Amino acid sequence: MAAKENIRRKYIVTLSDEEREHLLTLIRVGKRSASQLLKARILLKADTSPCGGGCSDCEIALALETSTDTVARTRRRLVEEGFDAVLTRKHSPNSARPRIFDGAAEAKLIALACSEPPKGRARWTLQLLEEKVVELNIVPAASDNTIGRVLKKTFSSHT
Repeated sequence: MAAKENIRRKYIVTLSDEEREHLLTLIRVGKRSASQLLKARILLKADTSPCGGGCSDCEIALALETSTDTVARTRRRLVEEGFDAVLTRKHSPNSARPRIFDGAAEAKLIALACSEPPKGRARWTLQLLEEKVVELNIVPAASDNTIGRVLKKTFSSHT
């Protein structure tokens, strides 16, 4: 039956002795993220070499309490991208929003926040800073939330 499954399976995992030892060490030490440890366990159970388990996706998913899609994705990533790629988190450059404030714009915002507030005001508010950075063309647009985050990050690092 295992031979029949291997024929049906598109992505077959065959680990070398070094790769297996690396995965076992990761699990033994346990100082990695839960997703990385899960992927290590998946690969060990999916391994079709003589030392491996050679389990099906369903068996692995049941044993590790995960989905069969996660098991299939892990297999595919190993075969297509290699051993190191499976254990590293994949970052998409499109997933994160681009930063509004770069270093120069942050410096201008901080200088503005430390300057005298507008006439008739006791201090700068986030809304006033939001309007002023756009008016001074420091950034094209920014929310008061973003300005608050930039200032919090900046001032908390100086204390």
